Amino acid sequence: MHETERHRVILAAAQSRPVATVAELCEVTNSSEATIRRDIAALHVQGKLRRVRGGAEAINPPSQGGLIGRPFSVNETINIGQKRAIARIAADMCVDGEPIIINGGTTTYQMVHHLTAKRLSVFTNSFAIAEFLIHNSRNSVVIPGGTVYREQNVILSPFGGVVASHFFAKRMFIGCQGLGAHGLMEADPMVVQSELALIGQADELIVLADSSKFSARSSLILCGLDRIAAVITDSGIRDEDRQMLETAGVRLLVADVTSQADKQATVA
Repeated sequence: MHETERHRVILAAAQSRPVATVAELCEVTNSSEATIRRDIAALHVQGKLRRVRGGAEAINPPSQGGLIGRPFSVNETINIGQKRAIARIAADMCVDGEPIIINGGTTTYQMVHHLTAKRLSVFTNSFAIAEFLIHNSRNSVVIPGGTVYREQNVILSPFGGVVASHFFAKRMFIGCQGLGAHGLMEADPMVVQSELALIGQADELIVLADSSKFSARSSLILCGLDRIAAVITDSGIRDEDRQMLETAGVRLLVADVTSQADKQATVA
């Protein structure tokens, strides 16, 4: 991750909780402890945050807390080619008339460009996805009630979702913080709580994860591999990760990133 992007992530993390620890910042930026400490020192000198023992804190904390993880605007530019190819395959799985759930995220967001001509009932907790589909398609769009978290562009409620509990979907499309033998991983407890409620409302869970997500880790497990129907990723996936999914009985779709139209996928 470029220094400018790391600084944006660090500042967003410092705004989201009392103290953003060095360990947490290493995890969300995939950077070394030495790099994060240098970044914190530089931002402290610039007067953008306050360096404290073991991490950093905001100079002027907001009244509303944020979520753990990188901001949407930072994630949006990372592995963008892979995300577009993966999203194209996911959108091709959507059949007119079917109800679907699209969880907030930068990979799932790329699906919207391929849904403009479809006629679906879409439930999403992504403010960005809802806004795009409302203005650029005739899909029916349903959103939950709750708080809009600007950095991640999602709508979450700490009280559960009444609307979500009455919305049934054929498929739910979801991104992730990481994906490993223990299952689907996320970084923030609030996100996990929201996503668990949505997962229970869909027949099939489809995970959109570029190959870098197989190396990423987090302390929170959203669900096991046994709950996942399919994973859509790119050709950078390692053989051991292919084997892991095959052993777990998870269908694997590999998007052809090199294709000009990003239309092809192979079933492993």
